Amino acid sequence: MNKTVNINLAGVFFHIDENAFFKLNDYLNAIKKSFTDAQGRDEIIQDIEARIAELFSEKMKTDKQVVSITEVEAVIEIMGQPEDYMVDNDIFEDQEPKNSHATYQKSKKLYRDKDHSYIAGVSSGLGHYFHIDTIWVRVLFVLLTILSSGGFAIVYLIFWILVPEAITTSEKLEMKGEPINISNIEKKVKEGFDTVSDKIKDVDYKKYTAKANRGGSEFFKSLGNLILSFIKIIGKFIGIIIILFAGLGLITLIFTILSISTFGIFDAPWMDYVDMVDIGVPIWLASIIIFFSAAIPLFFIFLLGLKIVVSNLKSIGTPAKLTLLGVWLLSIFVIAFLGIRQATHRAFEEDIVIKENLPIRTNDTLFVKMRDNEWMHTSLERDDDVQIKYNENNEKIIFSKDIRLIVKSTTDTLARLEIMKSAEGQDYVQARQRANQIMFNSEFKNNTLYLDGFFTTAFKNKYFDQEIEIILYLPEGAILFTHENTHSYHRNYSWYEDILENGQEGKYLLIAKNKIICSSCPKNEDDTEQENDIYIESKGEIEVFSENDNKEDWYNDVDKTNDKILDSLNQNNNQ
Repeated sequence: MNKTVNINLAGVFFHIDENAFFKLNDYLNAIKKSFTDAQGRDEIIQDIEARIAELFSEKMKTDKQVVSITEVEAVIEIMGQPEDYMVDNDIFEDQEPKNSHATYQKSKKLYRDKDHSYIAGVSSGLGHYFHIDTIWVRVLFVLLTILSSGGFAIVYLIFWILVPEAITTSEKLEMKGEPINISNIEKKVKEGFDTVSDKIKDVDYKKYTAKANRGGSEFFKSLGNLILSFIKIIGKFIGIIIILFAGLGLITLIFTILSISTFGIFDAPWMDYVDMVDIGVPIWLASIIIFFSAAIPLFFIFLLGLKIVVSNLKSIGTPAKLTLLGVWLLSIFVIAFLGIRQATHRAFEEDIVIKENLPIRTNDTLFVKMRDNEWMHTSLERDDDVQIKYNENNEKIIFSKDIRLIVKSTTDTLARLEIMKSAEGQDYVQARQRANQIMFNSEFKNNTLYLDGFFTTAFKNKYFDQEIEIILYLPEGAILFTHENTHSYHRNYSWYEDILENGQEGKYLLIAKNKIICSSCPKNEDDTEQENDIYIESKGEIEVFSENDNKEDWYNDVDKTNDKILDSLNQNNNQ
């Protein structure tokens, strides 16, 4: 039975067998002796111990496992024996070691190379990883950022946050894919000292050459420090703003998602509107997906703000970053899938047309009026929105006032009513079925056409952009009188070719070829070509006067008759 010893190797505690400890201790002492006169001896020893601790950690399955002499010998085989290397200053020339047992080569890892960076070392790190010149990586980043209007900068930001910086000598060797052994560690440390030495020499040279202008140099140095301090203050301020906005966004998002999820569980009334569009997943699951897709970027932006404000902020760790990135990508994929599914279910639009002849001929008068539902009592105004209501049988229905009224002239002898119902679906058959299930009523009675100002469909049909378009064809020479409540239903764009204009409600209108003639409508100031006035008697007889005719006496004769007609019409409308 062997004794165990607790050791602290590069800040990591290990339980090690006593025999293994003696062998490891002898090995480290031999290394220290070989670097007695070497420049950077302490840093080299620290990096070697850190590398040995890393190898031990890889071989230990649990924290309680004891390091045996087998693990020590395996590590020595990887690191190499001290006597295998030339440890004097000549080691850094182009001469290779005579013998090397360091046959172990660890796979290359991605780090940020801050030693050769312009911003954060992302491009230089990617250059080492893919073994390409850093300049091409930077050119690629710039081009993609320009082509994406700045959007690709987010990718750089993600790399900055997720990829760790190569700090230790072992990490810098691992970044370049070089074996982490005594020779390479010593060489890397020596290169660092050479770089520092060159900088010191350069500083000394500048010092002696700038003595004559020391006063000016001190001034510009102070000015530079002042500018640098100002830039740092601005950076901290920007970091605080980022923290505030990202934090506020996260808090708002959390409360919103919790509210939606809670209402979804307890079946809040407005949840029917979510169910009406058939998103394909339960609302609580959709809330979680939306939360991750928005919260994770906000969280990383929040961390970025903290990193700007707190320079020595500890990282959350690569595993946590990769996990969050994976969850975010998964949520984006699910959202894209649901979006494609919605688009597929609405890919086709189909309509059905119901035609009905009306007994209105030339010189006949047609009255048009919209009507309400006695059960639901809604305002008669066209609206693109949809509502969920209950009918007289207490059944849940989808209610909409998305109805368009269009008036056109025709050369036919009879008036004609066309009601076009349309809806969307994943194919033409399904879209036509949904359109056919739209409930809309119209009625012709006593020369009056009554049109519902709304339509309904069963809630099970869901909302698939159902709408109705009513086209009223009137023969030329017929007379039209539209009620005031039709105003919002026939406010159409020019491409609908609607001859009924806004402001012509409540007036007798003569149907002409592709237009309406209104004698009592306000005249357009730009219209200088109108030469005739038209007046329509109560019986439908038409009188046409030129500009030179005396119409005053005739107007006085028919005023009383018109007053009676309007009184009768108003009584009919109130009914």
